Amino acid sequence: MTAEVLQGLNVKPSGVYVDCTLGGGGHAKKIAERLGASGKLIGIDQDADAIAAAAAVLSGLNVEIVRDNFSNFDKILDSLNVDKIDGALFDLGVSSYQIDTAARGFSYMHDAPLDMRMDTSKSFSAFNVINGYAEAALVKIFSEYGEEKFSKRIAKAIVAARKLSAVRTTGELVQIIERAVPKTSDGGHPARRVFQAVRIEVNHELEILSGAVTAAVRRLKSGGRIVVITFHSLEDRIVKNAFKALAQDCICPKNFPVCVCGHHAEIKILGKAKTATTEEINRNSRAKSAKLRAAEKL
Repeated sequence: MTAEVLQGLNVKPSGVYVDCTLGGGGHAKKIAERLGASGKLIGIDQDADAIAAAAAVLSGLNVEIVRDNFSNFDKILDSLNVDKIDGALFDLGVSSYQIDTAARGFSYMHDAPLDMRMDTSKSFSAFNVINGYAEAALVKIFSEYGEEKFSKRIAKAIVAARKLSAVRTTGELVQIIERAVPKTSDGGHPARRVFQAVRIEVNHELEILSGAVTAAVRRLKSGGRIVVITFHSLEDRIVKNAFKALAQDCICPKNFPVCVCGHHAEIKILGKAKTATTEEINRNSRAKSAKLRAAEKL
């Protein structure tokens, strides 16, 4: 959704922008190409491999790359002596680069070690979740993070399998899931929701999202823009609620006769969520579930 990102950010040649999810550098390149000599793009990613790939794509452009988690948004900007910015982009979830690198263990389509770490300097991985979590904990994350209706059946099958031998690869996990649940009527892979849930758990993706969005909004200049792309309902709900809270004036209880909170809206939401065009979905099937929300700082 590159065109929608650029429109949402309203890139100014002299502006300072932050790509909080650098990935392979695709969006960053388009933003940086619109910047003049006084403009600047800061790219953040916690994945060392993604940073190396993005650095090659962004060579020669005015981009400062930082290896960190976007949950540290304020700390990162402070370390770069940047106060206010003109725009921030979050393109959430697993990147195409990570999915396409089979050895990283994000994809249920390739057999690889159970990993799914976005930050490979961390020791906690999908192996720890699948082999270490109690059955009830597995049910909880599959239900909450994957919205998987067969959570109990899948968790039970995993616990039974690991009693015989540790589940070490994505291929082994897929086989366990396929034996435990029927094929989905919509043609989706039966492991898709479980892999999503495990990835979210490993990387604490939902826990940090609302705080990071709020931090980015509060570093925007007046008229600055924030754009967030989500790929599933859990992410989108968090972003939608964060935007709603930041766009609200009075937050007093409704039964209060007068406002005593002194709260003022910080952003203006720019229309309804946008989805990918049919043309883009045909080019990239992963865009099918994408939703883009944008807001402007008041």
